[in-house]
Amino acid sequence: MILLNPGPVNVSERVRQALLRPDICHRESEFTELQLRIQDKLLKAFVPGAEAEYAAVLITGSGTAAVESALMSAIPHGKRVLVLNNGVYGERLSQMVGLHRLGVSELKYEWTARPDPERLRLALRQHPEVHAVAMVHHETTTGLINPVKEIADVVDSQNRAFILDAVSGLGGETIDIAGSHIYMVAGTAGKCIQGFPGVSFVLVRKGFLERMRQYPKRSWYLHLTHYVDDQGRGMIPFTPAVQAFYGFDEALSELLEEGVANRIQRYKKAATLIRARMAKLGVKPMLTPERQSNTITAYSLPDGVTYEQLHDRLKAQGYVIYAGQGQLESKIFRVANMGALTEAQLTGFLDAFEQACKPA
Repeated sequence: MILLNPGPVNVSERVRQALLRPDICHRESEFTELQLRIQDKLLKAFVPGAEAEYAAVLITGSGTAAVESALMSAIPHGKRVLVLNNGVYGERLSQMVGLHRLGVSELKYEWTARPDPERLRLALRQHPEVHAVAMVHHETTTGLINPVKEIADVVDSQNRAFILDAVSGLGGETIDIAGSHIYMVAGTAGKCIQGFPGVSFVLVRKGFLERMRQYPKRSWYLHLTHYVDDQGRGMIPFTPAVQAFYGFDEALSELLEEGVANRIQRYKKAATLIRARMAKLGVKPMLTPERQSNTITAYSLPDGVTYEQLHDRLKAQGYVIYAGQGQLESKIFRVANMGALTEAQLTGFLDAFEQACKPA
């Protein structure tokens, strides 16, 4: 099955075979070595040249686990997080904070609009109780890329911490984490890194990590400092998904061999292929080109075709697309191009899509 949903993704045979490596105990040196390899590769891939400034914290759980871990580990007593909310996953950030009755501060935007850095600057000046700002990098609700550098510059200038949900952005979009002074970045194995779901991570600045040791623990399993020793190296307080770690290690090796910049360009080329063909077919995208990500495109449903019909016709041909969410559920469909996909597979999907849109 060709997966054109934004995670889990199709993986290479090389990554799949990594699951067959020997069973090991997570309290033995073999697992410690595996974890350290993964941490080193994450730092090399995403904070090149600044590896000594960041720690890579590994968590067994989906990307949402990493996001919640970052968010809830970063709030001192008496302080708040300001959430920039322009989609389903921005809304999820607010729900995480609200669940703990910490009080949610939000700047809300239309789902097709990017957050305004100057509006944020004004809000931070007016609200000294805000300790951190949280935002989604790639809002897969619509395939929108948010202005990370511009927002990070404002947050840094106001001496606040920036927490970024980059679960579907890392490996697919250009981002300078260290240069933008981003304190915490949450990611996952099972999207643009092309590993299996079940392992996620947070890249966190070591100086901020030390401050977090004094913050209240709002979760036992997800409190970040449980996973890091005094040198910022990894510990495993709970049983990890060992085989998923094997796959993640291999996927990171593939990413480094390909090169992060080259992978981004590969995804961009794939998205361009899809968008050009859809334009010829008269299928309308939700976003203008300058706001679109490299890895997902949201389209209005063709006239006379429901999402269920389109999905089922394509799945019968071996292709899985994705529905809209929330208020867009009955209006759009989404096509992702992340994962180990070939041009031939994408062309095959586009041929199948053209046939699926024809009257029965």
